Amino acid sequence: MKTTTEKPITILYADDDPEDRMLVQDAWNESRLMNDLHFVEDGEELMDYLYRRDKFSHLAGLPIPGLVLLDLNMPKKDGREALKEIKSDPRLRKIPVVVLTTSKAEEDILRAYDLGVSSFIVKPVTFQSLVDVTLALRKWWFEIVELPASYSAVQ
Repeated sequence: MKTTTEKPITILYADDDPEDRMLVQDAWNESRLMNDLHFVEDGEELMDYLYRRDKFSHLAGLPIPGLVLLDLNMPKKDGREALKEIKSDPRLRKIPVVVLTTSKAEEDILRAYDLGVSSFIVKPVTFQSLVDVTLALRKWWFEIVELPASYSAVQ
């Protein structure tokens, strides 16, 4: 069992839909999760955040997120492309990535696992179901699974 004195890891959620981001934030708050939750709006921003580029350069030297929640269907660089880039980079590949998307397509599920996703979750349709998913994510990723103590900053 993890102690309450451990510093919570940061979660990064990539989703282009502002309403979905708001609902996830509300579910996070409802679930009383202590982890910092940050948002990006597409796959390009996700990669810029992870590499500390452009508008995220002020994060240089800070640990990278310990968990990424990823929508598949986004503009500029979709979640599939971002997942492939994350899992092909030795500096990023250990970050658990959980797909959280509306797609139920078998080809999306298979491709995501082929690319190295840790879990694939279809976005719930009700707020209470989203809270339940958030609680399950907390239990799994922060109470059961052992993650590295910290991720060093990407150089």
